[in-house]
Amino acid sequence: MAILVTAEHDNQTLKQSTLNTVAASTQLNDEIHVLVAGFNCQAVADQAAKITGVSKVLYADSSVYEHQLAENIAALITDLGNDYDYILAPATSNYKNILPRVAAKLDVTQLSDITAIVANDTFERPIYAGNAIATVKSLDPVKVITVRSSAFEEAAFSDTQNTEIIAVNALPETNLVAFVSEQVEQSDRPELSNANIIISGGRGLGSSENFALIEQLADQLGAAVGASRAAVDSGFVPNDKQVGQTGKIVAPQLYIAVGISGAIQHLAGMKDSKTIVAINKDEEAPIFSVADYGLVADLFEVIPELREKLP
Repeated sequence: MAILVTAEHDNQTLKQSTLNTVAASTQLNDEIHVLVAGFNCQAVADQAAKITGVSKVLYADSSVYEHQLAENIAALITDLGNDYDYILAPATSNYKNILPRVAAKLDVTQLSDITAIVANDTFERPIYAGNAIATVKSLDPVKVITVRSSAFEEAAFSDTQNTEIIAVNALPETNLVAFVSEQVEQSDRPELSNANIIISGGRGLGSSENFALIEQLADQLGAAVGASRAAVDSGFVPNDKQVGQTGKIVAPQLYIAVGISGAIQHLAGMKDSKTIVAINKDEEAPIFSVADYGLVADLFEVIPELREKLP
């Protein structure tokens, strides 16, 4: 028996979260296989074959998997799942949709968003918005697990590794859902989940027009743009920018929170950042409790001044 890691990708590029998941899998001391399911995604399979620690790549190439519809991908993982002791995937929006279906079909309990591996059957995961850590022991024959990417280092690529790539037959389409359309935002900024620097704005910015201050500063620093739930709910930015318990969990090298009070929902998504800078005119704002550097000031004065002093 072995470990099956399901790859997160866009049919062209392997996502960083897959590397974090493979790194977590190496702690289970078993053979690691990576499943790449998509359409015309040979390049992704080739990348997966170069990940250090991976002994086999399973490659399912079919138009059925082109749009990563949860019903179709879950059916494939379930079909393969009984041959494995562990099924791991990144705790991304995509796999939060897919893996619970797999767990249900295999009649096991899912272990969600783990942050540490204590033993082969024991794991840690945050609860109560990260204010407590639960240690969970699983007795299930197949352990279905999502991994919080920010809690583990990335697995490395090897130029000399030549892992075997094995074709896997696609299953028939479930016909339970149909792909209609998608809108992909094109941006020169780094992807939020993978960025080394993130600048997030909150309700303190007041409007979507004022949110341009955050975007301009981000462009100067080569940073990704994030937002609090309050800013998203107010319509300042789309919800794919949301950082927090119900948004994206991030842990960049530098996180700058501008006009964000620091509700527990937001802190749960960014408090593992290496360095946190908070700018808020309310000196009692909870964000200062987790900040390494705090500046009590009006953001509309500070941000333009900061931009002037940056190269």
